[in-house]
Amino acid sequence: MARGSSAHTITVAGRERTFRLYRPAKLSLSAPVPLVVMLHGALGNGRQAETAYGWNAAAEREGFVVAYPDGLHRSWAVSDHCCGRPAHDDVDDVAFIVATVADISAKLSIDPNRTYAAGISNGGMLTYRLACDTTTFAAIGVVAGKLLGPCPSPAPISLIHIHGTADDVVPYDGRPGKLDNGGTGLRPVKIDGGPVADQIDRWRKIARCAAPDARTAGAVTTSAARCPDGRDVELITIADAGHQWPGASPAMVERLLGMDPPSTALAATESIWRFFANHPRNS
Repeated sequence: MARGSSAHTITVAGRERTFRLYRPAKLSLSAPVPLVVMLHGALGNGRQAETAYGWNAAAEREGFVVAYPDGLHRSWAVSDHCCGRPAHDDVDDVAFIVATVADISAKLSIDPNRTYAAGISNGGMLTYRLACDTTTFAAIGVVAGKLLGPCPSPAPISLIHIHGTADDVVPYDGRPGKLDNGGTGLRPVKIDGGPVADQIDRWRKIARCAAPDARTAGAVTTSAARCPDGRDVELITIADAGHQWPGASPAMVERLLGMDPPSTALAATESIWRFFANHPRNS
């Protein structure tokens, strides 16, 4: 796998699937390195995610590899009713992401105890499914997404979730979003599961976390809970922020995807990477 940005194809369940990979030019692979899998939102793709959210610059600075998988028809299947054609066609996107990690790990020296997943919106929903349905990742980071579908026994991993309180696509308070169609038709979208804060509280209970400590700085409120075995569950809310990746550079493609202007109150990529770096899997 070449240095810099490259495109790759694998076959999963009889379908050709694609992803992009960023390998920093000066990254040494003499020892295993971390991998971050970054999942785009609905209507996006891997190239858009690579361009928009600043992960390549973080990878160059901090020394890790980033994968940017492509959802079929620019969406991810995360439940029976969401989202888009992949949900209608019963695509196994969890299997695709696991296969992507396996393909990269077979060709590069990747540390399985420092393999992470992050995602925005529909990609954040798939990130939750990866924690529910696999043991591949040491920690996950979700922006403007939520957990859909059952998850009685998630993997014992750390979680950071970032959400704007004025998000009208994946509303923080659990109301149906503006794109919700009840989960019907060829492109079903049904985003349920209750308020984000309630979902995080449930995750903490499953993980047997201590009561969270909360602090507020300007528009940003961080609620962090320590859990057994060095894990943490952290919820960051941004007052009056919409459906966006905080700290991203404003771009025409983001507006075309229906995203709100990115909040400047927080740099989500930096916050998530710091969280990942402090939460490898305890082997």
